Amino acid sequence: MTTIQKHAQTAREFLDAAGREFASGDNLQGSEKLWGAAAHAVMAVALQRGWPCGNHYAIKAAADRLAGELDDRQLVGNFLVAEQFHANFYHDFMEAGDIQRACPFVIDFVDRVLNLI
Repeated sequence: MTTIQKHAQTAREFLDAAGREFASGDNLQGSEKLWGAAAHAVMAVALQRGWPCGNHYAIKAAADRLAGELDDRQLVGNFLVAEQFHANFYHDFMEAGDIQRACPFVIDFVDRVLNLI
């Protein structure tokens, strides 16, 4: 299995894990797993294209670059939602309704990015 495939698989596994964590009421772990799914999806595509992706800044830059390449501003917005989940892991500021409304944006982001591989 290539590194690209490992990142794609990890993204899918984290999506599943996030759903389980949210269902069990652990919003912090669910938030971090959802962020992890988005980050690993971007890393898979970035590695495929030869782009840097070794830290948060590089992952964000790769997501922005990908959105520009596809001329898709929604991709940027969905990535920003994923970053909100990352922040929520540390600060626990998202309410249950916020999480429920925001999850589909990140799931869509991960699915769309992984479909580019």
